[in-house]
Amino acid sequence: MKIGELVKRHGVSVDTIRFYEKQQLLKPSARSDAGYRLYREADSQRLNFILRAKAVGFSLQQVRELLQIEDNKAEWHCADVKDKVQQKMLEIEQQMLELKQFHQALQQLDAACCGGPISATECSILTALEQGKPPQTEQHKEHTSC
Repeated sequence: MKIGELVKRHGVSVDTIRFYEKQQLLKPSARSDAGYRLYREADSQRLNFILRAKAVGFSLQQVRELLQIEDNKAEWHCADVKDKVQQKMLEIEQQMLELKQFHQALQQLDAACCGGPISATECSILTALEQGKPPQTEQHKEHTSC
């Protein structure tokens, strides 16, 4: 099949497929006499594998590692694959903790600001970001007409 057929089948762009080729995750099986990339069903299945791995959060490097296992299954154990999944879960849990901290910090900034029509020269959010200190909700409210 040509690249256009692969695009339609998987709902990705031509650029996406070419990107995966540049990253050496996917390669056309052959070229036509006219120079068109030609793909087999196995190439389509490989692209599906890549897209599914990306959809659950694996990075390109992690996808590359999983493809190495996929290409040489007999040399690996299920435990190796499971370790990759568990590592990814730990990575995501750490990201979730960081996002929670970001959210809490933003809540503090939000709570400290009245959001009213006063000049931004008195804005506690900007002051807290400039000084690198958490905003003081009560102090800000004393200085504004909130």
